Amino acid sequence: MKILFVSLGCDKNLVDSEVMLGLLRDRGHEITNEESEAEIVVVNTCSFIHDAREESVQTILEMAELKKEGVCRLLIVTGCLAEKYREEILTELPEVDAVLGTTAYDAICDVIEKSLAGERVQAFESVDRLPLVDTRRVMTTGGYTSYLKIGEGCDKHCTYCIIPKLRGNYRSVPMDYVLEDARRLAASGVKELNIVAQETTTWGKDIYGEKRLHVLLRELCKVEGIRWIRLLYCYPEEITDELIEVLRAEPKICHYLDMPIQHSSDAVLKRMGRRTSRRELEDVIGKLRREIPDIALRTTLITGFPGETEEDHEDLKSFVRKMEFDRLGVFTYSPEEGTPAEKMPDQVPEELKESRRDELMRLQQQVSAKKTAAMVGRTLEVLVEGRIPEEGIYVGRTYRDAPEVDGYIFLDAEEEIISGDFVTAKVNGADEYDLTGDVIYEFTE
Repeated sequence: MKILFVSLGCDKNLVDSEVMLGLLRDRGHEITNEESEAEIVVVNTCSFIHDAREESVQTILEMAELKKEGVCRLLIVTGCLAEKYREEILTELPEVDAVLGTTAYDAICDVIEKSLAGERVQAFESVDRLPLVDTRRVMTTGGYTSYLKIGEGCDKHCTYCIIPKLRGNYRSVPMDYVLEDARRLAASGVKELNIVAQETTTWGKDIYGEKRLHVLLRELCKVEGIRWIRLLYCYPEEITDELIEVLRAEPKICHYLDMPIQHSSDAVLKRMGRRTSRRELEDVIGKLRREIPDIALRTTLITGFPGETEEDHEDLKSFVRKMEFDRLGVFTYSPEEGTPAEKMPDQVPEELKESRRDELMRLQQQVSAKKTAAMVGRTLEVLVEGRIPEEGIYVGRTYRDAPEVDGYIFLDAEEEIISGDFVTAKVNGADEYDLTGDVIYEFTE
């Protein structure tokens, strides 16, 4: 049958979607991007924050309209929203034919067969189950870049986060599965691997009794065809000297680290259930920059957490100025049902959260402009992602830019470049977030 897949939320969710698409392809189904053709619609949902839930519900309602038009026979909901609100979805959305939990996505083919037979299906497993699926994923990220998920769940239990309840405690994907996934991706043309999990830095601890991300990375560097490996979701307190050494020494690993910090005020960090202090954060950032001087550091912050005072906010502003992150995102606190923070006193008004967020982003804009200006004159390797025909320029990313969340470099080139190609470029201009440059050609007689 023709199946339309809608994947919402994070890149970890996207990997689950690609696995499900692979299973459906293996079973003989046809994947379509045309709503008018879809006989089955699968919505893989997110429920991390309020806006994500709203988007998920709205998407389900939009897809439900397809059933009224007569072509679509089944509407299936998977992912975090399904895990959290399974009964409510089936009760309040009669158009939905089946729901699958976060650790039951490998049952997608059987669920479709049961639903076609007229059964309204709920497929759920323990949130601590780790599905290990032996299939070639269906790529949805352009063919030359991909996310490689190395773990599931999280043990941190931050007071604002619902993920451990929806995804379970941390489970490492065994090395053999990770490496086989990487080899399949490389064989299909992938050149850039973006390593993801709820937390990548504790990989291996549940299997070997100690963190072994550095060992896994060395093995991934041996996969032929892979040119860039990028680390995302690295918790600062778990960054080891061994990991820093691998980052420094392995040429395939981008000098880039995504390190969610959330705040700098010790009082706020304690209420959040975080495991670092401002001093410890400054220490690990200092060490990274000493050992890898050209490293690009990305982080995310939460503003307006319950009890956040003006003094806490000023602390965070000073931290942003001092640390000068290369990339930074700021989110307003979103109270999540079932988390300790939801019931904390001194909830911050929404308007104040937003004004504090905007103030931090204005600060970061100044930092970012300084950082990008410092790149002018440098020669960098660029992964080309496309062309803007009306302007005749190419768009790409440097090692400093993760897909979808960071900046771009816009290139002038004398010859045609294919998306997915690597080129060498000299940076000749910059704004707050993006660069411009010229492709460098080396001619030999």
